[in-house]
Amino acid sequence: MLIPQRFILIDDNEADNVFHEIMIRRAGFKGEVRVFESGIDALAFLQVDDLTLPTGIFLDINMPLMDGFEFARQATPLLSGKPTVVLVMLTSSGSPQDRQRVSELPVIHGFVTKPLTVDMVRDMLDGKGPAAVG
Repeated sequence: MLIPQRFILIDDNEADNVFHEIMIRRAGFKGEVRVFESGIDALAFLQVDDLTLPTGIFLDINMPLMDGFEFARQATPLLSGKPTVVLVMLTSSGSPQDRQRVSELPVIHGFVTKPLTVDMVRDMLDGKGPAAVG
């Protein structure tokens, strides 16, 4: 399993981004954390990044203009076949329908419910991976 050297947070909620970055740091992560408040901006970044740095991406579902599902669909060509990237849906949604939709997108490697915790991050940093999809 990939051990991230960089995390990308994609969430339109600034407070969630701040909290989640704190949890990442409390887990002992010293690397780069990039924050995007829109899927559009994150997608633009991924289009120019070489994606060689092992990266964990936490993606919210409910965002304006481009929700997490649309981001995943548009990012699929960029992320497919990239063993250096793990995309995890990080959401407040407990909907079984959302979990099912996530399981139908192979580019997404996990589904976790907010808030992100230190233990969730440590599992990724220990190579245990994100919570299973489905």
